[in-house]
Amino acid sequence: MADSVAVAVIDYDAGNTLSVTRALEKVGARVDLTADPERVLRADAVVLPGVGAFGDCMKKLAERGMDEACRELYAGGRPLLGVCVGLQVLFEGSEESPGAEGLGILPGEVARFDVGALKVPHMGWNQLEAAREHPVLDGLDGEAFYFVHSYYPEPSERSDLLGTAEYGARFCAAAGRENLAAVQFHPEKSSSAGLRLYENFLKWARTS
Repeated sequence: MADSVAVAVIDYDAGNTLSVTRALEKVGARVDLTADPERVLRADAVVLPGVGAFGDCMKKLAERGMDEACRELYAGGRPLLGVCVGLQVLFEGSEESPGAEGLGILPGEVARFDVGALKVPHMGWNQLEAAREHPVLDGLDGEAFYFVHSYYPEPSERSDLLGTAEYGARFCAAAGRENLAAVQFHPEKSSSAGLRLYENFLKWARTS
């Protein structure tokens, strides 16, 4: 049963945590919104949300010991889902915050949109194109999701690319490897497709 999955949502004063929590509860998760790394490490699966600047998010994660908790979660094989800036901080660094180190779980850097006359930040609904099959994106190829961002990751390894979207050019909209998946868009603001993604994450967690 999906409701047997205990999901910790990392609370570090840098995420859209209330909407994420409600969406997870709607699809049957038992959610623990927590700022305690020990509780995060005891969960069946973990969601790392993020809103704001890359460097600020990393600073807040480090202040709470959540940076090391995320690395430990990944190394231990626990399912981890990053959302929005929660995707970006998984990489090594960002043009937004020169000198600030990311979690470094995924090799690559985060770049700012250079899209000519198009407005930045990119805000609105865009279609997801799956780059390869992944349980979290099951049934979601071609679905529209809601984006709000000025930066996007550029994975160094092609195999880490899970999905793309287009805004002036194609960009990485989802990335991951092994027990890690992350998306640039906001599933919790993406209607039925977003709920399907969270439901897929629960199913993946039950079988991991």
